[in-house]
Amino acid sequence: MQQVNERTVTRRMNLRLLLNTISKYIFLLATLFGLVVLSILIYRVVSQGVGWINIDFLTGKLSTRPERAGIMGAILGTFWLMLVVAPVTMFLGVGTAIYLELYAKKGRLQAFIQTNIANLAGVPSIVYGILGLTVFARAMNFGNIVLAGGLTMSLLILPIVIVASQEAIRAVPNPLSEASYGMGSTKWQTIKHIILPVALPGILTGAILSLSRAIGETAPLVVIGIPALLMPFPGGIFDKFTVLPMQIYYWTLDSSLTAEYANLAAATIIVLLVALLILNTTAIVIRNKFQKRH
Repeated sequence: MQQVNERTVTRRMNLRLLLNTISKYIFLLATLFGLVVLSILIYRVVSQGVGWINIDFLTGKLSTRPERAGIMGAILGTFWLMLVVAPVTMFLGVGTAIYLELYAKKGRLQAFIQTNIANLAGVPSIVYGILGLTVFARAMNFGNIVLAGGLTMSLLILPIVIVASQEAIRAVPNPLSEASYGMGSTKWQTIKHIILPVALPGILTGAILSLSRAIGETAPLVVIGIPALLMPFPGGIFDKFTVLPMQIYYWTLDSSLTAEYANLAAATIIVLLVALLILNTTAIVIRNKFQKRH
């Protein structure tokens, strides 16, 4: 009887080891497949677009002639858009996270709000575009200016910033807060001097990565009616604008008529990827810097 049990245990162990090995190779193949596809895409984009990147391309205006087209207007539009999105998202997102985690009473209402915020993080971006068109572009009569686009993109990434900030606040050790209360600090003093400084690396990382998503989104801006036409450079949040993803989108469509537009789109993708790389690297540097302090 004991031998039968030992054989059964041995078979189960061998089966688990076999399943573990099979799973490992399946996941390895999945990873390699993703890397191969990514490498092909990057190679094609770089090979098509790197030859078109020069000072005139980076500083020039949009043009109907591919050899004279530039993306400075789209770069400035992206800059002004982020200048609206960043403060609005940080203020509302972090403030909401602080309230839900540290002030709101635990109960059905708090659970209902929390569930809806989590669900909003998975809503398709085009839905936020429709909301922005209805509220900001039409009801508030902003039209397709930087402010309307920035507020719309803020709604898009706000749930992500809230969830990331909540997780960062939850990760703060309770003994730190209890020690602060024990020394006579008020709740706001504890939040300001203890909780937020410790949670700041996680909050900033989530916020910057969310901004990276906002930079690459196109669908909400298409719904609002952001153009990719010949226009003056935007000089403020009340000017009409275009952004890098929109320019890529329209040049990709126009490449069926003029082949050179595909090269312009590839060159713009390279510029956008470099901007995203800089933004993500900044998030890593900020996180590491604040982690060393605490």
